[in-house]
Amino acid sequence: MLAPRLRILISAYACGPGRGSEPGVGWNWVSEIRHSYDVWVLAPESERGPIEAFLKRQTLENVHFHFCDLPHWLIRKEYGLYHLHYRVWQVLAYFAAKRLHREHDFQVAHHLTLGMHWAPSLLACLSIPFLWGPLGGGERAPVLFHSSFSIRGRIYERVRDLARMIGELDPLVRLTARRAVLSLAKSAQTASRVTALGAPAVIIFPEAALPEDEIKRLGLLPPPRADRFRLLSLGRLLHWKGQELALRAFAQFHRDFPASEYLLVGGGPERPRLERLAQMLGVASSVIFFGQLKRNEALEKLAESTILVHPSLHDSGGWVCLEAMAAGRPVVCLDIGGPALQVTPETGIKVPAISPSQAERGLASAFARLAASHELVLRIGMAGKQHVEQSFSWPAKSGSLCRLYRDAARPRGVRRMQTGQNP
Repeated sequence: MLAPRLRILISAYACGPGRGSEPGVGWNWVSEIRHSYDVWVLAPESERGPIEAFLKRQTLENVHFHFCDLPHWLIRKEYGLYHLHYRVWQVLAYFAAKRLHREHDFQVAHHLTLGMHWAPSLLACLSIPFLWGPLGGGERAPVLFHSSFSIRGRIYERVRDLARMIGELDPLVRLTARRAVLSLAKSAQTASRVTALGAPAVIIFPEAALPEDEIKRLGLLPPPRADRFRLLSLGRLLHWKGQELALRAFAQFHRDFPASEYLLVGGGPERPRLERLAQMLGVASSVIFFGQLKRNEALEKLAESTILVHPSLHDSGGWVCLEAMAAGRPVVCLDIGGPALQVTPETGIKVPAISPSQAERGLASAFARLAASHELVLRIGMAGKQHVEQSFSWPAKSGSLCRLYRDAARPRGVRRMQTGQNP
């Protein structure tokens, strides 16, 4: 006789079809576990429109959405009060969760998004096993790199550190950590911070994955051409994204490979500074800034590129690395944060982040190694495709997701949570 299906309650402040980042995590996670469990999802009213439009076209069996929110005139997250709205919404979600729990008697509660280790989740106060994460926010740019930031960037880092410190001192955050039967961290840095909050069991569980149809679409892009070498960076131009490091490294590399080009796709406050730097380094004619592009236009640039350069200094996710690997492009990144968990020696080159000058030399050396061998580019690209299909598709993750809930629902004495290990 088959065991009854577990009933799971999920809090997903960000959850929407056809989107990346945290909304994509919320949507794709729920879409996978519904095959094994009955799922109720708490989401804000702002997610109702896209979700209900999708459900009119396609049925999502075993999933029940419940929307709750503040009056629209009180606090709107679109008006720069996103985090305040999020915290107040947590209170509303808790009372909605209590009502739903009385009706459906859930076996597990899970705070899925937003994944910030320094913000509490009141679902931890329900009298059922509670999962927390995947969580990010513990990543921090190495101190030696702060000197290379703009004044704006240095201020940002100090404010971010202060906000994180205040959040970690919040009694509700510590209560959330202590009551979680399992906390999921996106990186080793965040895992250590969550453990310090008193979480009894913490594992490193990267959140990023791609839908199968997206992997197939990216896999159809043509392989890199042998007659040119183009570097590509995709993402907002922010100080912590590391484009300055990559630009300085490109200037070193360009002396020996003058026909190479560096494409930067994305807008942001660092663009004027990076454009001036390209002029100063003498590579402005080989560096092309495209600004923010639509999704299909960005994929065209990926198809025109040879490698992806992603030198982020505190990125917990790094979805673009998965997209590049799925497209057969080698990834060059720093050996920190989320990208360090995604990229392997077979699928790219990870450069240690010890100091700015060392990182620049390491990046330049990685560019030169790949530019010198098109066969190496193709071999790494093929390994990247296989790596994403086997480890970073949502269906590939489904077994791990289901084990998380099965283990959490077991009586306390027979749980098998193991700190520091993936399920």
